[in-house]
Amino acid sequence: MARVKVNLTLNGDVAENARALGLNMSRLADAAIAEAVKIERNRLWRAENGAAIAIYAEEVAKEGLALTRFRSF
Repeated sequence: MARVKVNLTLNGDVAENARALGLNMSRLADAAIAEAVKIERNRLWRAENGAAIAIYAEEVAKEGLALTRFRSF
């Protein structure tokens, strides 16, 4: 996907230290935001599907896994 310009506000000391260390703040911000997006999407998915997951877990607890008899381990 194409890269887009955005404005970010950083703590001055953080930006100064990153520059001094030669860190690519754009790449670091991109990676950190991508990870935050992944975590939030997972949290939302679990919240939206929590009831179904709980029902399935209860069913497995009562009846066991559907194909357990075919397991070789």
